[in-house]
Amino acid sequence: MAQPIPLELPPRNPRKELLDRLETAPQEHAEALLDAFDLLEELHQAGALQKLRGTVSASDEILEHAVSAAKSPEGTRALRNLLILGQILGSIDPDLLKCIAVAVGETLGSERKPVTKPPGLLALLSEFRQPELRSSVALINRFLQTLGNQLKNVRSNRPQS
Repeated sequence: MAQPIPLELPPRNPRKELLDRLETAPQEHAEALLDAFDLLEELHQAGALQKLRGTVSASDEILEHAVSAAKSPEGTRALRNLLILGQILGSIDPDLLKCIAVAVGETLGSERKPVTKPPGLLALLSEFRQPELRSSVALINRFLQTLGNQLKNVRSNRPQS
């Protein structure tokens, strides 16, 4: 009958494995270590490490201030408003938002001389011949109608005092 082959594995020493890895790391990762040292030196020279150390040491105090600010009615409203603004941004088509950003930049943020003299009534009416203007006015009108309906719903759902 066959005899079993004895298998004796040496006990695993995780500490020795870590020390071996640490010993070979400088050769295997020399370039990355040099980059990390350069980054640390730049952070030190900029004073960022001291600021980070100060922030970590004052983390309990910072957390207390943040919690007390969040507990206030204004903080609660601000957090709720941030969540709603996030929903708004998520619901807007990025192409439409880009069009709005370009339009704002070209009208409000331009370096051109802004219009200081209001147009006459006939000049204003002649602008309505442009389909782009009519499309924009229709979009604003639809927004204002929807906003009015929402405000009416909010008022009707509020308890009377």
